[in-house]
Amino acid sequence: MTTIDGEVAPGFEAVREVFAANFERRGDIGAAVCVYRYGRPVVDLWGGTADAETGRPWTRDTLQLVYSATKGATATVAHMLAERGLLDLDAPVAEYWPEFAANGKADIPVRWLLSHRAGLVALDRPLPLADALAWEPMAEALAAQRPLWTSGAAHGYHGRTWGWLVGEVVRRVSGRTPGRFFADEVAGPLGLDFFIGLPPGERERVSRMAYRQPAVDLTALPVESVPAELREQVAAWRDPNSLSNRAFAVTDPAAIDFDAPEVQAAELPSSNGIGTARALARMYAALIGEVDGVRLLAPETLASATGEQARGEDRVMLLPSRFGTGYMLPTDGVPMTGPTAFGHTGRGGSLAFADPAHGIAFGYVMNHIVSGPDDVRAAALAEAVRRSVV
Repeated sequence: MTTIDGEVAPGFEAVREVFAANFERRGDIGAAVCVYRYGRPVVDLWGGTADAETGRPWTRDTLQLVYSATKGATATVAHMLAERGLLDLDAPVAEYWPEFAANGKADIPVRWLLSHRAGLVALDRPLPLADALAWEPMAEALAAQRPLWTSGAAHGYHGRTWGWLVGEVVRRVSGRTPGRFFADEVAGPLGLDFFIGLPPGERERVSRMAYRQPAVDLTALPVESVPAELREQVAAWRDPNSLSNRAFAVTDPAAIDFDAPEVQAAELPSSNGIGTARALARMYAALIGEVDGVRLLAPETLASATGEQARGEDRVMLLPSRFGTGYMLPTDGVPMTGPTAFGHTGRGGSLAFADPAHGIAFGYVMNHIVSGPDDVRAAALAEAVRRSVV
């Protein structure tokens, strides 16, 4: 039986029960969950193993790479710049990044980058991974890239490119990389253990990921054996030229080893944030209210950031999705704790969000990467939180 460490405030015992059940029945290896309510922590739990190869235990200060949950941190940076009057989200990207105007992109507004509507999910020619990690070659390639659909007419998840697109605007406007801006203006004031670009001295605290292989490879099955509701997705997975594949193949090689030190040290503002559940929950708490004297965004800025910008079938994921300006909004598949919530998932299970209607901020991180609708670890925790406050 996995030992669960940490604290739970009275009334939130159900969260501890579900967290323990995630280890016993749902495959967690090492994980942490944290919940703030009205600016104060009410759940802070961790347990399991940080490195299955060595047996290193998960401790209070273990760091975890959270894949696309990073997007919530990067979106926060963009909205802070907008609130300060340094960035107009409805101005053309080219106003801040002139090279971006190439190939018919002169009129694309910044907001479309944040809300996955720009049509820049892939590159005609993927870049060597070393060039992508170096930043400038990828920014240059995206500035030259033609949109893959009429910008603004549809939305599709910019899983990889989003970070360089939004991050380059941040860099042009602020003079700082997104990771540096986040460290200075968000992590510093709030005391967050969260990094976009891991400092060398922090690597020993990072958990090692484990990946669960699907029980059945649907792409290897005859078409008639694939459930009807999944056939469109499976056909896209089989097609190397589909947007579903190309969106995650912007580097050569397409597969990125996110445990590699050079990948963790680089800034990939869409996908390589590394931190604690506590840091994510505290950041989201400071978006919807004051945390130890710090509030990141004014209420009117937050309302603009979380207003729906895109909904319906996602041209990359081929599933329904909803986005505000950078933040993911609740769907049946990712309900969070209610309709006013906003945040972001990460590949394989991580989730961070805030729900202003309930005064809740939530962070869950884990090292067992499990994909597919049968992974309910984060959803079960969020539902336990919801039951604790309604």
